[in-house]
Amino acid sequence: MEKITIMKTALITGINGMDGSHLADFLLKKDYKVYGVERRSSTKNRTNTKHLEGKITFLQGDLTDQNSLLRCLKESNPNEVYNLAAQSFVGESWNTPEHTSEVTGLGVLRILEAIREFNPNIKFYQASSSEMFGRMVENPSKETTPFYPRSPYGVAKLYGHWITKNYRESYNMFACSGILFNHESEKRGIEFVTRKISDGVARIKLGLADHISLGNLDAERDWGYAPDYVEAMWLMLQQDTPDDYVIATGVKHSIRDFLDAAFKHIGIARWDSYVKQDPRFMRPAEVDVLRGDYTKAKNQLNWEPKTNFSELVQKMVDNDIKLLSNG
Repeated sequence: MEKITIMKTALITGINGMDGSHLADFLLKKDYKVYGVERRSSTKNRTNTKHLEGKITFLQGDLTDQNSLLRCLKESNPNEVYNLAAQSFVGESWNTPEHTSEVTGLGVLRILEAIREFNPNIKFYQASSSEMFGRMVENPSKETTPFYPRSPYGVAKLYGHWITKNYRESYNMFACSGILFNHESEKRGIEFVTRKISDGVARIKLGLADHISLGNLDAERDWGYAPDYVEAMWLMLQQDTPDDYVIATGVKHSIRDFLDAAFKHIGIARWDSYVKQDPRFMRPAEVDVLRGDYTKAKNQLNWEPKTNFSELVQKMVDNDIKLLSNG
């Protein structure tokens, strides 16, 4: 007898972001029907998702408006919901702490409530963050490590993380959080330090600029490749029981290391004269180091990162050279 495959449907908030775009690509290859939630605006920012037009269905919704989220659920009727929407720039969270809390924190509550009202059997993924560890009390950090956020963004993410756990335990919902450490790709926004570096290095390579302005160069992060990490998100929702997982590489590098790799890729060994430190980019409370232990994900999800640090940096620099060369 021929086996019948039932197509799954996924709803992704934050579809136009780096992770949302990569996740949509991944799910389409798995033969999912994909709906993406984007905020209503006069000009749509589909830089990362232009290639998805005609392949997925875009819906209008906002994490500050629960009715719009409920409407998105009714229109898509999903098996899985991936909440990747947030005010995601840590530095900006000091300038707009209330907005960050509304979207990144309370937005999670609104979408969980919408799911509970519409269909509590929907599987839910929450994008938690290594910024919740902040001033690390255990290095590397794992799922049982105490949290110590050091920014309004980190505090808001922590609320989202705990309310997800609360709904799982209170209403027996399949709700889980991926505590993702820093992950980047060619689709990263230009305001993030990694993309500032890859774009700046590309401009220097092409003679379009003579320096890059950055803040703290000594911060250390556990950097992975976003397409590897969206696979981990999907794997979490394929388990029999919901749980939370740290997703990381277990290796830390400083921003200086990122600069070393990026400039080396274009043939520059000493980059000191090309980089200027700007006090405007210093954080009021710095997170000095973040490094994760993904042992649980390796053992239970059979997940491991595939792309190493040098490959990640080279991919980003090459992409920015290509983008700038094409105008």
